[in-house]
Amino acid sequence: MAGSDTESFLKEKLTYMGLTEQEMNEFIVYWLPLMEHNAYNLISFQGEAYTNSAKLNITPTPDSMLRIFMTYVPLDNAVDIEPQQLETFERNGFTVVEWGGTEIKTGIN
Repeated sequence: MAGSDTESFLKEKLTYMGLTEQEMNEFIVYWLPLMEHNAYNLISFQGEAYTNSAKLNITPTPDSMLRIFMTYVPLDNAVDIEPQQLETFERNGFTVVEWGGTEIKTGIN
């Protein structure tokens, strides 16, 4: 993903995954300044890899829970990868939403 296309990419994917407009805007306000000036970003949403390793117990138990954790690697050159298959989310009753992310530093661009 070209750095200049990161905002539109995040809006599309975060909306698809179930963030509200306000949640999506807060995510983008935080992450976009760190990503938009990179030549390219390799972006991945971690899904079960994240939720299985970062357990979360809430009392009372939520009726629905959305946990979005994005990782990205800044790149100097574009890479060709298959688009990630993402799941949508339906809010029911008491809903918990968590979002976050991290830059993966490889030392290789």
